[in-house]
Amino acid sequence: MTTEILLKGVRPYGEGDPVDVLIADGEIAGIGSPSATDDAEVVEAAGQVLLPGFVDLHTHLREPGREDTETIATGSAAAALGGYTAVFAMANTDPVADNAVVVEHVWRLGQAAGLVDVHPVGAVTVGLGGEKLAELGTMAASAAGVRVFSDDGKCVHDPLLMRRALEYSIALDAVIAQHAEEPRLTVGAQAHEGEQAARLGYAGWPASAEESIVARDCLLARHAGARLHICHVSTAGTADVLAWAKERGTRVSAEVTPHHLLLTDERLSGYDPVNKVNPPLRTGADTERLRRALADGVIDCVATDHAPHAVQDKDCEWAAAKPGMLGLQTALSIVTETMVRSGLLDWRGVARVMSERPAEIAGLPDQGRPIAVGEPANLTLVDPDAEWTVRGAELASIAANTPYEGMRLPGAVTATLLRGRFTVREGKLA
Repeated sequence: MTTEILLKGVRPYGEGDPVDVLIADGEIAGIGSPSATDDAEVVEAAGQVLLPGFVDLHTHLREPGREDTETIATGSAAAALGGYTAVFAMANTDPVADNAVVVEHVWRLGQAAGLVDVHPVGAVTVGLGGEKLAELGTMAASAAGVRVFSDDGKCVHDPLLMRRALEYSIALDAVIAQHAEEPRLTVGAQAHEGEQAARLGYAGWPASAEESIVARDCLLARHAGARLHICHVSTAGTADVLAWAKERGTRVSAEVTPHHLLLTDERLSGYDPVNKVNPPLRTGADTERLRRALADGVIDCVATDHAPHAVQDKDCEWAAAKPGMLGLQTALSIVTETMVRSGLLDWRGVARVMSERPAEIAGLPDQGRPIAVGEPANLTLVDPDAEWTVRGAELASIAANTPYEGMRLPGAVTATLLRGRFTVREGKLA
């Protein structure tokens, strides 16, 4: 029996007059004034913006190993509530996702949760140790079909090893995602190296530690003809390096996090470890450059770097606190605040940076698709006029370490559909 859903009065990409969108058998069956059966589920959504489901290239679901902070089930719930239909789970779990057994375990748990498509990211090196390549080929050939590899949390700092990983990735049609941080420049670092760190007495994390690795790896990728992806870009200089590399045909893509679009190192004055993140919050000038780079396509997409932590790992002195912030349920609102309200992006642009480009980078054929008849119904419905107040305790994640606690943010996800099935409806899990 065909299951039909009729979305009434929506505006695809926020453009034009409201239309009705009919969904049947997991696909978009009609747009405009389509005829639905008497049994169709009718959803009144007057004036809401319909977008392709979001894709997050960078999220930490913590399972296996730290189920006290997040599980694949709770992280999937947070993702669905944030409008996501696919997420990429980073490899720095315990045990590390550096072999077929672990990535298949993560993939199967994602399938069992059934709220978003969970794609495991495989480690580049064994145990994230930076000394020996992991089993990239067996992870790619596994049931999980891994096509993104990263040691995120640690930099693949050995240039020969990085070169070998890039070369090997070509035969796998894979992408190597680099956490760009020259470790010899960040020993003991606690905050962005600048005026704020000096005033507060924090050891500095220089922008050049990121920029030097990005420049090196762009050259390595260019000479190899391989695909490189730069995780969580945080400095104006990195945006300049990316622009230079792209102008010369380098196969490089990059992501920026919502928190690096909004927050700056001025937040550090209160010594609250909720603001500790890696790479660190930078200056206002960096934030402005990152916004322009995202709008211009120098930076390809937004990725959350969703990083749940237990209370004891955040509610402590700054130096002992672990870096990271929640991001899945607030990403759309932060992009609305920084990019849409500022006029840097329209809603079609939001679809590009939160859905289309990440799906293209990761090679997902059924995500980030146009809103058109015959396309998969992986969709997100957004109320652009809504506002909501962030409360960490009310988010779906087990952890509550959000830097936006108490902030009133614009834009709200009201519904998410995965292959034509509601995972979120009226802002709640379906």
